[in-house]
Amino acid sequence: MKYTKIPSRLFIENRKRFAKELKSDSLAVFNSNDIMPTNADGSMGFVQNSDLFYLSGIDQEETILLIYPDAKDNSMKEILFLRETNPHIAVWEGHKYTKEEARDASGIKEVRWLSEFPATFRLLMSQCRRVYLDSNEHTRAVVEVETREARFVKWCMEKYPVHRYERSAPIMHKLRSVKSEIEIDLIKHACFITEMGFRRLLPFVKTGVWEYEIEAELIHEFIRNRSRGFAYSPIIASGGDSCVLHYILNNKQCKNGDVILLDVAAEYANYASDMTRTIPVNGKFTKRQKDVYNAVLRVMKAATKMLVKGNTFVKYNAAVGELIQEELIKLKVLKLADVKKQDPKNPLYRKYFMHGSSHFMGLDVHDVGSFQANMQAGNVFTCEPGIYIPSEKIGIRIENNILITEKGNIDLMGNIPIEADEIEELMNA
Repeated sequence: MKYTKIPSRLFIENRKRFAKELKSDSLAVFNSNDIMPTNADGSMGFVQNSDLFYLSGIDQEETILLIYPDAKDNSMKEILFLRETNPHIAVWEGHKYTKEEARDASGIKEVRWLSEFPATFRLLMSQCRRVYLDSNEHTRAVVEVETREARFVKWCMEKYPVHRYERSAPIMHKLRSVKSEIEIDLIKHACFITEMGFRRLLPFVKTGVWEYEIEAELIHEFIRNRSRGFAYSPIIASGGDSCVLHYILNNKQCKNGDVILLDVAAEYANYASDMTRTIPVNGKFTKRQKDVYNAVLRVMKAATKMLVKGNTFVKYNAAVGELIQEELIKLKVLKLADVKKQDPKNPLYRKYFMHGSSHFMGLDVHDVGSFQANMQAGNVFTCEPGIYIPSEKIGIRIENNILITEKGNIDLMGNIPIEADEIEELMNA
């Protein structure tokens, strides 16, 4: 791992909070992610299962965590299983956690090799009444590849069909949506790395630059600051592609007079940041581009003020939609007369603003959490309004990361240039 050591008290407290949510006499199981293959003998970079990392801090494949708060033997209340290394692995793959290193990282005293898991699990299953199994229940998840966790769930329920099974996901969604001070610091650092990348980028962009060259500048700055890289596939969309929400080809030359929509951000220690800015290729917005930019910025600033404890997403999204609608009328993209006759269930502004205004953010860029619950202190949300006018090749989105507190909110990206004039000034410095 490139990041500096995270205090183990984060994971100790996370496990305590999780254990309090379990029904009596329950055993919970969490598995690491797989290392996914490419072709031949290739593999993708490893990304840890977010729930397992949240509860253990262990960033390694072939890891299993057991939590059994009511175990009669104290040594069985928390058990971490690791892949045992050997000289062959050390030569070909490098260092793996020792038991002592895993204890230090996680705060879990009982660390065993993975080969000991079957016997240990059999013993604990003979004692517990309920089993909590983990699964990906994100509302936007589309999972076509069977994960290590999914394979374990299938095996466990077939092997032990008469146990009572419960879902860990609702508990994890509740816990992970409220960030602790250590987590907030990690997200802040991811935002800081993103800021460094953006500031590096602004004077670099000129007419004729290629989108992939912009991507290269960012990844250079991210990695040199201990990030693994992008928190998600970077969107570097110039010209008409600024209106394509998930454009990730990043393979075009940027033309004079166009804008570039940059949805790019760094991760740090598995925690995401999520930033969007829109900049002019030649360093100077046209009057129309600046008018649309400032319209989106006004909405963004007003929307940020609504991300406060106690607000609901129904009220918030409705209010943001009204703000976008007002700006589209001012920009003469919509006509007031047409708006008055529109179907309230299918408002006209949705043609020019198709996506959500905010989402949870944390270990995953689209983090887990309930949009039905009221906003609460400790939530971190994006705020990302946009206006997209394909006929004019103008797509503007502006996005920052907002922490809700007991007394309001804090913009975690408040130091990243956002005003059109400041962006122009830095591009021409």
